[in-house]
Amino acid sequence: MKIPSFAMTLLAVVLVFYLLIVGEALLLPLVIAIAIWYLINTLAAMFGRLHLSERELPRSICLGLSFLTFALTLWGIGGFLGGRLEEVMQVIPVYQVNLTTRLENLPFLDMAAYQERGLMQMVTEWINLPAYAASIASSFAGILASGGLISIYVLFLFLEQGRFDDKISALFGAGGQEGDVRKIIDRVRNDIQKYISIKMFTSSLTGLLSYLFLRAVDVDFAGVWGLVIFLLNFIPTVGSIVATIFPAMIALAQSDGYSLFLLVLAGIGILQIGIGNILEPRLMGSSFNLSPIVILLNLGLWGYIWGIPGMFLCVPFLIILTIILSHFPQTRYISVILSSDGKLRVPAEEVIDDFEFKPNMAALLGRDKSEGSESNGVKAGNDE
Repeated sequence: MKIPSFAMTLLAVVLVFYLLIVGEALLLPLVIAIAIWYLINTLAAMFGRLHLSERELPRSICLGLSFLTFALTLWGIGGFLGGRLEEVMQVIPVYQVNLTTRLENLPFLDMAAYQERGLMQMVTEWINLPAYAASIASSFAGILASGGLISIYVLFLFLEQGRFDDKISALFGAGGQEGDVRKIIDRVRNDIQKYISIKMFTSSLTGLLSYLFLRAVDVDFAGVWGLVIFLLNFIPTVGSIVATIFPAMIALAQSDGYSLFLLVLAGIGILQIGIGNILEPRLMGSSFNLSPIVILLNLGLWGYIWGIPGMFLCVPFLIILTIILSHFPQTRYISVILSSDGKLRVPAEEVIDDFEFKPNMAALLGRDKSEGSESNGVKAGNDE
């Protein structure tokens, strides 16, 4: 790559990230709407695989069922959290006081020396449960505040989706690249659908088993922590760590000793390792082949750009980026860098060598001219 070309590419990347940051209020609701639209379509496709008397369900019924399922799920989660979040927020300050007391009385440590150095204050400031709870609540409150805009975006996406194929044909048909573009779109759709399906299954399993375990050992608000663990498992690596530590901190804060803390830390940790490090990789196989360090860097990047919502979206963004870059020889090396072992799932014969963005304007102009000729003929006939 030549230096001027590299400089222009770097400038374009910086400009894109700048626009993502300053345009968060507009772009984030749009991205969330696209995610919801995709989830509803995925549910509709799942309902479409059902057969009644050896007949497939009509597309309209499948969409209606997926809308209903999605709405009932949101209503159920909202109703469940609505009755408990206020209680949790009221007891969090009490937990913080108890947690600070437990940390100050840790056995086998010279806490006086730690306090003289100010280390204990740093630890208690770092483990600030009210601040964490307020940060998470504000993030989701921001999403809820944009609910109207997100709903409008979702509505228009469904109104427009019937014309997407026509737009692809108009944009890429003249250059002979329509088939290649459709292959990229199909691969992105299949990979994202597989990722979401597997993460939904493993996160649900982790959340359910964690809830049953926390309820069995009598941790307060076990249902809330089970739901939180389910959601946090969609955030790669960091989410699983937080989902393990946070319930353990709650157990430490509500108990008089340290046995419940150690039990919860070990129990949730075993569940996270068993499902996240053993079951999930077996289900995903080598489908995505993403480097762990790249995933962490991507997590930090999108967390910086869009906060907690960006952390949830970082892996789908990375999957889409890797697939697109793998199809072009100029950017294929970037996909190799992003991969875990340097092997790309897109074979060399599927690489698009001479991609040319050439909208099918000839057909549009021809249609306009024919329409103009017809109108001129009508006008001439009227003049006669």
